[in-house]
Amino acid sequence: MAHISAPATRYVPSHNQRGVVARLLALLSLDAERHSLRSLDDHLLDDIGVSRSAAEKEANRPFWDVPANWKG
Repeated sequence: MAHISAPATRYVPSHNQRGVVARLLALLSLDAERHSLRSLDDHLLDDIGVSRSAAEKEANRPFWDVPANWKG
């Protein structure tokens, strides 16, 4: 007698769950970018038009403190 198994089911997150995951990934990416900003030397900061103090201020923001255009 052959054994017939049920078809494999795959977990598919709901639309709302995908939104939460995407938001968390965006926050982690933002945090990594802020930390990378801290490591740029003054020459590179000058190239992008950011002062050392502005870079430090941005790098020290908590990961949940998102840019204003992300809100709303």
